Amino acid sequence: MRIDCHGHFTTAPAALGKWRERQIQAFEESGARLSPAELRISDDEIRTAIEQGQLKLQLERGTDLALFSPGAGKMAHHYGDEQTSLAWSHVSNDLIARVCGLFPDRFVGVCQLPQSPGEPLAASVRHSAAELQRCVEELGFVGCLLNPDPSDGNWQAPPLTDKVYYPLYEKMVELDVPAMVHVAMSRNPALQGTCAHYLNGDTAAFMQLCTSELFKDFPTLKFILPHGGGAVPYHWGRYRGFLQDRGLPPVEEAVLRNVYFDTCVYHRRGMQLLVDVLPAQNILFASEMIGAVRGVDPETGHRFDDTGHLLDSVDSLDAADRDAIFSGNALRVFSRLPQILAQRGVAATPSTTTAKESGK
Repeated sequence: MRIDCHGHFTTAPAALGKWRERQIQAFEESGARLSPAELRISDDEIRTAIEQGQLKLQLERGTDLALFSPGAGKMAHHYGDEQTSLAWSHVSNDLIARVCGLFPDRFVGVCQLPQSPGEPLAASVRHSAAELQRCVEELGFVGCLLNPDPSDGNWQAPPLTDKVYYPLYEKMVELDVPAMVHVAMSRNPALQGTCAHYLNGDTAAFMQLCTSELFKDFPTLKFILPHGGGAVPYHWGRYRGFLQDRGLPPVEEAVLRNVYFDTCVYHRRGMQLLVDVLPAQNILFASEMIGAVRGVDPETGHRFDDTGHLLDSVDSLDAADRDAIFSGNALRVFSRLPQILAQRGVAATPSTTTAKESGK
């Protein structure tokens, strides 16, 4: 089985974006609230968007299941106030739940959180804990996206290790679900979104976790750092040396019991570096397909985000490690996932068969 732990509904029907534009405009012009009931998207529209987008590529690439969340860039937490973000999260997460209901053997939900920058952060964290509980217990979701920069490019929030986030972490531990640390859009012209802000966010969050005692307070808390961890594998020696110089625990002890990395790395040598530096038990297969990079790599003839092809080309992994990366680690880190799949009648059996071998 191949489980893609990083999928976004980037091909959502246009009505969703239009509702969001009207929501922002209404609040900015008069403080008015747009009703979620005004958003109308049919099941057929959802089916078309999925079947012509994510599902089409999943079938082509031999991916069995995707952990699916709202479009990360569209979270845009800086707009409006905490109630704006709460309504937007409800709308976005409910749409993901509908996708999962229509394609139960192909998608499992991961939720957006209603975060807000500045003074409303504390209240929005409490709202986030409540929304996470709703999505997990009522909608069958297995995780959440956590934005380390709700100001969207201006980095005005405290680090993720600050106690302002503890109500959310308490709920994550109670529900036994992980968070993927994922920034949203960048409104800072000095930080392009997908290739600067996203990778900076991954790198910054890793350093926050390395230099804190968060995991002493929450020993079972789990985070996934996407996009291969940003600069982390490339500068592994710097992190090790920095912590050693300051008498802090080794990086392996400080974070690797709680922090995982995905394979959204879009060239072979980068993928090779990821699996060479990090233990296989800390790597989860992911592609973020139809996301930041959508074209075909002229050097390989495959799309840049066809990370399964890249991982298949890395021959240094043994069968056990390959199975762990493609599915076993996701089933362990997203600990509610096996039960969700069993309820849906989906067999969660690791397999080392490649897409090429299976004829997909």
